[in-house]
Amino acid sequence: MTVLPDDGLELAGEFPDVTHEQWQHLVAGVLRKAGKDVEGDAAEEALSTALEDGLRTRPLYSARDSAPEPGLPGFAPFVRGGRPEGNTVGGWDVRQRHSAADGGAVLADLENGVTSLWLTVGEDGIPVSSLGRVLDGVFLDLAPVVLDAGADVEAAAEELLRLYAERGVAPEAARGNLGADPLGHEARTGQAFDVAPAAGLALRCAGEYPGLRAFTVDALPYHEAGGSAAQELGCSLATGVAYLRALTEAGMSVEQACAQLEFRYAATADQFLTIAKLRAARRLWARVAEVCGAPAAGGQTQHAVTSPVMMTRRDPWVNMLRTTVATLAAGAGGADSVTVLPFDEALGLPDAFARRIARNTSTILIEESHLSRVIDPAGGSWYVERLTDELAHAGWEFFQEIEQRGGQAAALRSGWLGQELADTWRARTARLAKRREPVTGVSEFPFLAEKPVVRAAAPEPRSGGLPRVRRDEAYEALRARSDAHLAATGSRPRIFLAAIGPAAAHTARLTFASNLFQAGGVEPVTEGTFAESGATEVCLCSSDALYEERAEEVAAELRAAGAAHVFLAGRPGQHAGVDGYVFAGCDAVSVLSSTLDRMGVS
Repeated sequence: MTVLPDDGLELAGEFPDVTHEQWQHLVAGVLRKAGKDVEGDAAEEALSTALEDGLRTRPLYSARDSAPEPGLPGFAPFVRGGRPEGNTVGGWDVRQRHSAADGGAVLADLENGVTSLWLTVGEDGIPVSSLGRVLDGVFLDLAPVVLDAGADVEAAAEELLRLYAERGVAPEAARGNLGADPLGHEARTGQAFDVAPAAGLALRCAGEYPGLRAFTVDALPYHEAGGSAAQELGCSLATGVAYLRALTEAGMSVEQACAQLEFRYAATADQFLTIAKLRAARRLWARVAEVCGAPAAGGQTQHAVTSPVMMTRRDPWVNMLRTTVATLAAGAGGADSVTVLPFDEALGLPDAFARRIARNTSTILIEESHLSRVIDPAGGSWYVERLTDELAHAGWEFFQEIEQRGGQAAALRSGWLGQELADTWRARTARLAKRREPVTGVSEFPFLAEKPVVRAAAPEPRSGGLPRVRRDEAYEALRARSDAHLAATGSRPRIFLAAIGPAAAHTARLTFASNLFQAGGVEPVTEGTFAESGATEVCLCSSDALYEERAEEVAAELRAAGAAHVFLAGRPGQHAGVDGYVFAGCDAVSVLSSTLDRMGVS
């Protein structure tokens, strides 16, 4: 540690020290003004935010928030990175995914910043026979190739190895991953296949291709099924342990087996949770390697992918912002490789513009934002270190549950794992429905007049196993009903927003109601009269004081004019003539669905 000379200038030296208790007392004073009479730890708890997995983020972290020593980068427990230099030499590997046999798109990516390829091969992607054509012109000794072939892994691997030999690539120059992931394939499709052939590929890689790995431990199927961060970690550990068992039974040492694994995780727009997840994943895998007697082999190689669950079909341009934050988090979290999904990924095959934005996202963060100039940039943050520790414990607990049930394969086949993930997603769906977890452009600030973004259809992804979910799915179903109504009738379903009193009294709730109803594809009308609006339903918007004075009278007038249903924007109360209420925290999906039902929107 560098010791600075005493120059007589002490930071904040003229100010008295402030204790944590004094801060809590000041917080309690502010909360009392808001009607919450709490003190001490309860005051701090009132400002805390609940996360999944029983975790909470507090409003203040300090040196008293202890966490285990994270170690040094490149050394066990690898919390600070799997390599001593981190990403400071050239940044992370920019890896882009391709699922269509388009060699032009592959070359365009490589010529403009992409440093490795992730190819979906097989029935739901590039035919094995087309692999050579897709890689035509690619310098295979310079660009690592990662395969994702599901049950076709043997055929795809043999074809790639044949291409290496045919094009004169020396075995030691071949780099990438053959992508064997039997348990990930089973999670996707419900179809099991023998791990023995994949173990044979690993033995071949270890003996002939030192730069190639054979196995991918893909945690995306569990993330995409609605799993939490801890569940994603637990599933990845259980899968990795299952592969270690298979590889050591095939004759490999623990060190050799660890060297054949690469782990794939989702990176979300929750940047601190993503950073903590990647750091916790390395710590947990280091623990597994230590228990297996090979602590030096516990440096986990990580591939981060921007989350498909967070991508929206409406206002897809916002996805660029989501993937930027997720990529920043993946880089700061120490991922070795990062895949930025194009902003139109949820709509079909990405176009050239979308692929360009995706690859340039990493380039800007590495070259212009200088994110890769610092090793473990989040390290030392009391918040990040504590969150890493808490998430590691939650992930280890879920891993132990899986092991107690016989391991990853048994947990999948029994249905227990699917039920655990479904329960987590059900709770999250409730938060999404109540807009406690806002989705910009979908549940918040939707734009009904946006022009749809149309893309060519992508190959159908593997199915039959765990479901694939998206945060926007409930609102997307509502918007699809509105679109169908527009196509059939020439107009969207409408609701009249009746503003009561001056602008200062009604603006806030009118804006709130407009935002909420548009999330379901219902067009708000604020000009003219109810009779002129073409609407059958109405929502009153004003202050609580004016509701007491005029809500009953205005509701009666609107009913006389033909209003079939009257909402009031505000907390439920006793207002004669009002049929329902919309307010912050209400179940927006339920309200909007029943509204469309009454309007005859199928």
